[in-house]
Amino acid sequence: MPPPEQVASLVRWFWIPEWRIAPGRTSRQQILSFPACNLVVGPDGVELAGPTTRVSYRDLTGTGWAVGALLRPAAVPHFTPEPAVLRDASRRLDLPDLRSPVVDAMTGAVDAPQRHAGAVAAFADWLSATAGPPGPEALLANTLAELVDTDHTVLRVEDVAARLHVSARTVQRLARRHVGLPPLMMIRRRRLQEAAQLLRTDPATDLAGLAVQLGYADQAHLANEFRTVLGYTPSAYRRESTPS
Repeated sequence: MPPPEQVASLVRWFWIPEWRIAPGRTSRQQILSFPACNLVVGPDGVELAGPTTRVSYRDLTGTGWAVGALLRPAAVPHFTPEPAVLRDASRRLDLPDLRSPVVDAMTGAVDAPQRHAGAVAAFADWLSATAGPPGPEALLANTLAELVDTDHTVLRVEDVAARLHVSARTVQRLARRHVGLPPLMMIRRRRLQEAAQLLRTDPATDLAGLAVQLGYADQAHLANEFRTVLGYTPSAYRRESTPS
């Protein structure tokens, strides 16, 4: 769900899964996360999930829900001074003023759209009051992330620095303080997400051409990185993702 205007500089979007799994069964969710932190409210508490360097899994059982905010870089220093410490990890946060209104919204209405809208409004109100408007450096960090995510001609840290009119060292510092991953890893993650998306939506995609399109030296380099992060070769991932 898109963020309300007052937190648009702090949240890329809100996401709300709800599940009801039959007794004795488990649903495994495979996740290739964005290179960012997520602030997540659940029935039992609040968690800050750091940026990931590999695919992760979550096994869902029983009945449950979560309300998450994919944080923009500008929001991250409000919750941790060193997001790199949370790579591939998460931390519980004692934030009852956030948890209580979100739980009330998610448990107080029968209609799912009404629940979700109320939860996002409560989350956004708390975040706006707590974090306040971001400063110039934080907004520059947002621009860095948006550039990496949307400009497919950005393949190197030097490309990012040139677009932002800053030094490569400044790009490194912004990424370290506001993302917790090196900028080159952010670029690689975007390339992998794009490759995975294309293989799911267009199974006929030529792998050699895809490697060239995404800036890899050759198909072997794409396959190696794909396998390292996702645990699949591109060909195997395409077979798994294509309906029979």
